[in-house]
Amino acid sequence: MIWFKGIEFAHPSFFWLFISIPLMVGWYIWKQKQLQGNLAMPTIRGFAMITKSMLPRFRHLSIILRSLAMAALIVALARPQSSLSWQDTTTEGIDIVIASDISGSMLAEDFKPNRLEAGKNIAIDFIQNRPNDRIGLVVFSGESFTQCPLTIDHSVLVNLYADIKNGMIEDGTAIGMGLATAVNRLKDSEAKSKVVILLTDGSNNSGSIPPVTAAEIAKQFGVRVYTVGIGTNGYAPYPVQTPMGVQYQRMKVDIDEGTLNKIATITGGKYFRATNNSALKDIYEQIDKLEKAKIDVTQYRKKTERFLPFAIIALALLSLEFLTRHTLLKGAIT
Repeated sequence: MIWFKGIEFAHPSFFWLFISIPLMVGWYIWKQKQLQGNLAMPTIRGFAMITKSMLPRFRHLSIILRSLAMAALIVALARPQSSLSWQDTTTEGIDIVIASDISGSMLAEDFKPNRLEAGKNIAIDFIQNRPNDRIGLVVFSGESFTQCPLTIDHSVLVNLYADIKNGMIEDGTAIGMGLATAVNRLKDSEAKSKVVILLTDGSNNSGSIPPVTAAEIAKQFGVRVYTVGIGTNGYAPYPVQTPMGVQYQRMKVDIDEGTLNKIATITGGKYFRATNNSALKDIYEQIDKLEKAKIDVTQYRKKTERFLPFAIIALALLSLEFLTRHTLLKGAIT
């Protein structure tokens, strides 16, 4: 019932008293039958002049009011209480920057719909499952830039993440620059844990900072890096625009797993290889479990007594039953 939404009862054992209501009604019915009798009359002509009254029809109103009053009284005795609770939450905090490769090779369709879109969709799910963390986004190709600084406003981050696409910056794969930009966003962070999740499908071929150098910088600032190589084994279908429309050619998957593994090892992170959408999702779930914020929660509860309205209802019904039984229904009941 909507009346009892958010309501707790201090003494629910009083609800056993509801058994008394059908017993009371049963007793009333039995007494009514005992009051019935037979009267032999030679004629009923004398009754024809009696004015019809509606009062006899309400002769059972007394037991109805008494039963309702009893029900309200039992609820009042059970002491309904509304409970208001809130939490004082303290978190050590984790700051995370996702560094995503948006180079042309990320358009390969060994992932559905392609590597870039699959990475975006799965990363957005990861973001939405971590409401207590500050998360930022760095994108890189031939160079790198910050798409979104560290923020707790994940709706803004998700919108900015959804907007990234290939061609925003010069093509190439500057893994070292992407990692360095991500570390630069975390170097002044006071969070207990600082993490970079770096996704790429290639080898470093652009930028002025070697990937291993960027990893050493990350280590100096206490940043842990999880590297993810994204791409199937062997060859992947890659869309090419031609005068005849989009044609697909087989492109060799060339991920520098040695370098990605080294980056993870230097910084105390871990290297993962994703060969399809499902594997990439599993990787994010593993990272989610590895990087859990420690939260101290203090629970506060405030209870408010709600028995008074039921007690008033019971009193009102009993008063109404007493008045009607001794005034309007006095003759009808007997």
